[in-house]
Amino acid sequence: MVPRAAIGRFIRTRRGEGLRHHRTAFGLFSDLFPGIRLPARRGSHDGRRPLYGDSNKMVPTPVQEEITEVACLESDLQNGQMKEVEVGQQKVLLVRGEAGFSAVGGLCSHYGAPLVKGALLGDRVRCPWHGACFNIKTGDIEDYPGLDCLPAYKVKVDDGKVYVTIKNKMTKRVKEMGGRVPDVCHTVMLIGGGPASLVCAETLRQNSYGGRIVIVTKEELLPFDKPKLSKALNVESGNILLRQSDFLQEHGIEVWTQREVISVDTGAKTVALGDGTVHGYNQLLIATGCRARAMQCPGAELENVKVLQSFRDAKEIHRLAVGKKVVVVGTSFIGMEVAAYLSDKAAIVSVIGTSDYAYQMSLGPAVGKMAMQILKDQNVKFYMKDGVSEIRGENGKVKEVLLKCGSVLDADVVVLGIGVTPNSDFLKGSQIATDSKSHVVVDKFMRTNVPDIFSAGDVASFPLTLRQNLQVNIAHWQMAHAHGRIAALNMLNKPTEMNSVPFFWTMLKGKSVRYAGYGEGYTQIVFKGNVEEQKFLAFYIKEGVVVAAASMNFDPAVARLAEMMATGRTITKAQAESDDLSWLQMP
Repeated sequence: MVPRAAIGRFIRTRRGEGLRHHRTAFGLFSDLFPGIRLPARRGSHDGRRPLYGDSNKMVPTPVQEEITEVACLESDLQNGQMKEVEVGQQKVLLVRGEAGFSAVGGLCSHYGAPLVKGALLGDRVRCPWHGACFNIKTGDIEDYPGLDCLPAYKVKVDDGKVYVTIKNKMTKRVKEMGGRVPDVCHTVMLIGGGPASLVCAETLRQNSYGGRIVIVTKEELLPFDKPKLSKALNVESGNILLRQSDFLQEHGIEVWTQREVISVDTGAKTVALGDGTVHGYNQLLIATGCRARAMQCPGAELENVKVLQSFRDAKEIHRLAVGKKVVVVGTSFIGMEVAAYLSDKAAIVSVIGTSDYAYQMSLGPAVGKMAMQILKDQNVKFYMKDGVSEIRGENGKVKEVLLKCGSVLDADVVVLGIGVTPNSDFLKGSQIATDSKSHVVVDKFMRTNVPDIFSAGDVASFPLTLRQNLQVNIAHWQMAHAHGRIAALNMLNKPTEMNSVPFFWTMLKGKSVRYAGYGEGYTQIVFKGNVEEQKFLAFYIKEGVVVAAASMNFDPAVARLAEMMATGRTITKAQAESDDLSWLQMP
């Protein structure tokens, strides 16, 4: 039998000789030590080489095969134009700018949207679906949502033809990341298992942080794609994880699941967990998000009254609702998406709302009426300008819902979507400042009032650049990503301000509303297109200025507007009202 020490010396020697592909070393090993099998390799051997392809899977770096093809003629693109081409059966976004041609992967690394349909401004392109931004020269992700970059390709112009060279046929790329350095005695603790913590952790590793990184979360899963839960309640856990465990281990990111922080001692720089343990930190991120608000009425404690908070909640709601009578309370984004998902699975879906229309405060009556019609066409019933007086049960389970108007709805399941409460209770008694609604207050660097403590995501209140630094709380998936990155850079003493433009989306029966900006307090809505026909662009106006926009089947208008806002441009009411939208550079 070959001693382990000999095997170790062999592997270290071959690595030291700089073999390009691990299979070469493994093949030679097999020749020298027949009958001995090495374990399958996971990820890059040194924790520094970027992965390729699907970032959720740790896979060996493949042989670098180059494919060069003519993508188009030089005359096919003018300055400031982009075109989707195929090279080696791979979709490539080809862009012509002031400095010439550049080429990156053609599909957004978030959900695979065709970037050619997005908004190009300067050196970056914004995804038309959810607003992620990528540098067209490097492929690096510059705004969110999403975690991964695009592959960047070589471009050559010769004799009026544009040639593009690709490698590996990858659709996305993990930015180069380091790992834990054993002799670095420094710990960053991230409380909360959402995108703010994950992006913060990855940004630290991308910027050569070698200390210990610990994510503490109450969730039973590793960080996952939470917006999918309300759109597809029965999704499998493996399909929503943002990163797999081997990726996190490879880069020295610890995740403590099903563990809850119950207090923070800012003087001692420690956190206490519900299991009685106490742990020290050097820097801390509070990214605990919000929890679904419970209903305060008789019967709210019955067994089949549910909120959508976790992966387990989603699976349970689906199980209870199939073929049954469901009452959804709330007509904001979560309630409407749950109703849409269950519309063809439950026997009856009834939705209760306190306003005249869904989304009335956020998107306005016209958009809300249109959204309700989409669900009415799927036999969803609405009970508006009403509320729940009592939930009645039998044998501890829901039987019917009594409305304030006196009507009674039969029900097997009640799903609540009536708002959220910040998860900041554990900060009581600490020196960390919160506002009147219990959000953690931070500055543009995501710093709290306590040194070395930062906050991000839904739990945080921060100054919004595009609204003259108005202190706001925006519970958007995209904003949480951006917060995490800014917090990490400032933890590393790389002063960076939070300047991301809010971008949001919701999905109803395959039809999506995009939204960019911050429209709270708007006084007028200007529409283009036709809302009833489900093809529109809405401008939200306040004090003569466009502060937000929403659209359906009007891409890439909202993505373009977000890019304009990101550069500090002011869009006036007169521009919004004009029949000429050339200022928006619509194709």
